[in-house]
Amino acid sequence: MKAIIPVAGIGTRLRPHTHTQPKALIPIAGKPILGHITEYLHKHGINEFIFIIGYLGDKIEQYILKQFPDIQAKFVIQTSGKGVGHAIWLAKEHVQPNDEILIVFGDTIVDLNADVVLKSDGSMLGVKKVEDPRLFGVAEINNEGVITKMVEKPTIPKSNMALVGVYKIKESALLFEALENNIAKKLTTHGEYTLTDALMGMVEQGVQFKTFDVDNWFDCGKKEILIDTNALLLKRLNYDTTTYQFENTIIIPPVFIGEGCKISNSIVGPNVSIGENAILNYATVKDSIIGPYAQIEYAILHRSLIGNDALLKGMIQSLNIGDSTEINFG
Repeated sequence: MKAIIPVAGIGTRLRPHTHTQPKALIPIAGKPILGHITEYLHKHGINEFIFIIGYLGDKIEQYILKQFPDIQAKFVIQTSGKGVGHAIWLAKEHVQPNDEILIVFGDTIVDLNADVVLKSDGSMLGVKKVEDPRLFGVAEINNEGVITKMVEKPTIPKSNMALVGVYKIKESALLFEALENNIAKKLTTHGEYTLTDALMGMVEQGVQFKTFDVDNWFDCGKKEILIDTNALLLKRLNYDTTTYQFENTIIIPPVFIGEGCKISNSIVGPNVSIGENAILNYATVKDSIIGPYAQIEYAILHRSLIGNDALLKGMIQSLNIGDSTEINFG
């Protein structure tokens, strides 16, 4: 089994954070999104990884080589945003005809039973019911749990079962043939070569795709979803906060605080991740992600995403307020 992880996207919805780092390296619950994905798959027996990199791809390569020296990692460059289908097609030189592959989007956190999926005899695609299927690849499924049709971001959906970005493919040779055919004929959807179109081509050739449901699915392309995912993973990982000793500071778990942080006169938590060497002084922070080397002073933060090396200093007041006065700083 080989894992293919496309991480070449620019991440426009997470700007300004993605001006300086890839979306997949934004930290949540103590490590980057890509770190959670790679670690989980490696723990379940996958040792060969193919990362499709592009924008700021050197940072992804450096991170993987440093943090996961035990895996066999290949890096393939996608120089233009032609879609996920094109990105997967670029991995063809590193996949043998008989290889089974697992495709996982590099900005997606999914709860799945990895043992069931990885050990299944045939191909399986992850699905979840959504309110607005027009935003996703959509699968129509028969009574036996087999996919009969797939459409990428349909204008008029006939199903509300969205493809969640996890694909276990047994017939990898047929997948690459379908991708090759679409690229050769310039068959695109919404201006991109999609993986959904290639998978539908396989269905038309008689390939059966069964589905597996996921309990939690977070497409970490927006700030609000990142913060919700951070809270979920913090609860699950349950870091020991009793080891944190900071001057005149209250810690309300679940919280993750990186090494080398200097925190004083603050209230931290719940649902807060703080990167290494950050500085907090007279700060109240909850439901937020603070990047490494950030500095927060005299501030109250709620559902905030603060990037690496950022500096935020609030107001310091010395007031003499008379009777029946109201002052509101918002």
